[in-house]
Amino acid sequence: MKVGTFPFGQPILHVTQQDRKPKRVFILGVYASAVHARWRDAQGMEIVRALAVASEPYIFWCGDGVEDILSNIDVPLRAGRLEPAARNLNGPSGRSIDEDYLKPLGLKRSDTWLCDIIPYSCMNRGQANAVESRYEPRAKQFSLPPVAWPTVPRKLVNPARPREVAAELQESNAEIVITLGDLPLKWFGRAFGSQPVLGAYGKDAQHYGRLHDIEINGRRLKLLPLVHPRQAAGLGGHNSEWRVLHTTWIKETAPGTLNSL
Repeated sequence: MKVGTFPFGQPILHVTQQDRKPKRVFILGVYASAVHARWRDAQGMEIVRALAVASEPYIFWCGDGVEDILSNIDVPLRAGRLEPAARNLNGPSGRSIDEDYLKPLGLKRSDTWLCDIIPYSCMNRGQANAVESRYEPRAKQFSLPPVAWPTVPRKLVNPARPREVAAELQESNAEIVITLGDLPLKWFGRAFGSQPVLGAYGKDAQHYGRLHDIEINGRRLKLLPLVHPRQAAGLGGHNSEWRVLHTTWIKETAPGTLNSL
């Protein structure tokens, strides 16, 4: 399903779980990521260090195949060229899911159903600045496609989305729901009785990363509220306190968390 258009014309698509077989664990993130490119002008000078130009090819993408993705984007020669952005800017959340969540819990992706409360890429402030100051002036100059990219919302704009996620959870047959950060709790879990923010479950090693009871559409499940990958992997403007707490959880708590279930 097309939602909008990235710089250089690629469609913004819904990114959802492809493997629909029953899973043990359901992980709920915030919004889908994107493929980022370094944009250079015709003389090789950098215009933008990392500009989102395509939807990630699968949910919680790990950054593989970026060169092939970029090769399919049409850029007029006089507008320059696209090359892969730095590795830490393509697929960091996906790699963090594998290393900082699934591996410590003794899980693989094949055990897991992945979902985002907003199933498409959203434009953050940094990308908005790049589009306004770098892309749009050149779009007029080089006849580049216009951008139609939803911004990161302050509130959940689709009131039906919690019901859609609940239906996907039902389809997954998972018994454990892992939420990543505050927004999945606020925009989904709270509708079924969870705390609205992660910190309400405790911000110390004795309370963080524990299982809690939750009932969703008549099913009794376990809720495991954890930090967003930004904190777990130390990405960008992360919170060091939450990162230390999650690192402690990886070492001391995660290995035995699912043993009793």
